[in-house]
Amino acid sequence: MTTHITHHEDAHQAHHGHSDGHDAGHGSMKSYMTGFILSVILTAVPFWLVMGDVFSSKAVTVALIMVFAAIQIVVHMVYFLHMNSRSEGGWTLLALIFTFVILVIALSGSLWVMHHLNINMMPVSPDMMRNAP
Repeated sequence: MTTHITHHEDAHQAHHGHSDGHDAGHGSMKSYMTGFILSVILTAVPFWLVMGDVFSSKAVTVALIMVFAAIQIVVHMVYFLHMNSRSEGGWTLLALIFTFVILVIALSGSLWVMHHLNINMMPVSPDMMRNAP
């Protein structure tokens, strides 16, 4: 019966991730709240930049929004996904590098698509808008 209890305890520890050999960094309530507050700020500031028409240059506004988006992705990865160079034997660092590559592709691709859509859209006059269905 002792082996059954030991086996059951090992299965319980493995199921709940409380094994001694693998210490995953789970967040505390303080770290989750810090991540949440940073996420709200990193969402509210770009919204304010656009709605308040803070900068006269659209290029500056777009660049700042992209910077805030990149910072927010890092905040999510650190505070909610617990990705750092110490956990998972370095595999998390590889995932972080991969995420940055995807981030660059997504941001530059989005800017490229929006730029070309803006250039290639047919100009619309007020007369055309009145005749629209």
